[in-house]
Amino acid sequence: MKDVLAILFTVVFSYLFGSLNSAIIVCRLLKKQDIRDYGSKNAGLTNVLRVYGKGPALATLLCDLAKGVIAVVVCRLLVHKVMGVEFFGDPHFIGYVAGLFVMLGHCFPVFYGFHGGKGVLLAATTLLAIDPLTCVCALAVFGILLAPYLRLWLIPHSPLFCRDSSTRAAMLCSLIPLWACVSVYL
Repeated sequence: MKDVLAILFTVVFSYLFGSLNSAIIVCRLLKKQDIRDYGSKNAGLTNVLRVYGKGPALATLLCDLAKGVIAVVVCRLLVHKVMGVEFFGDPHFIGYVAGLFVMLGHCFPVFYGFHGGKGVLLAATTLLAIDPLTCVCALAVFGILLAPYLRLWLIPHSPLFCRDSSTRAAMLCSLIPLWACVSVYL
């Protein structure tokens, strides 16, 4: 019964916490406007930076950085320390569940009609809170994919090295399960 309650708490808390979209909240508090009405109409950090500038973007960044970490840490503490539950002998398991649902809440928030941000930044910070080694590997690949955008040149017009942040993020996320498996043996 404790196992079911632990999973249920993790899923509900993480999803609802993730549904609190930082970009929307920050822009409403600071600018009294809805970011989804401007720019790319996306409720994400990049759109906040383009539309409102560095101040609101920094506030959004800090809130997004904290959101994934808080969800993972709170769920780990309550499930492991308070409830005394561990799944499959893996201390990372409940963190991955919390991370998945905080990202689902961010991308498909119940409070905003299931239209949220892309979750790229949230994915990175959540992964950092869950498994730092896997995060370092992921960030290294992201940096390699970002290199042409920063004019560091590797291979011109290669599909591996792309300018679009969404494409880089999709490529990165597709490799995370591999890094998670490898980090267990390192």
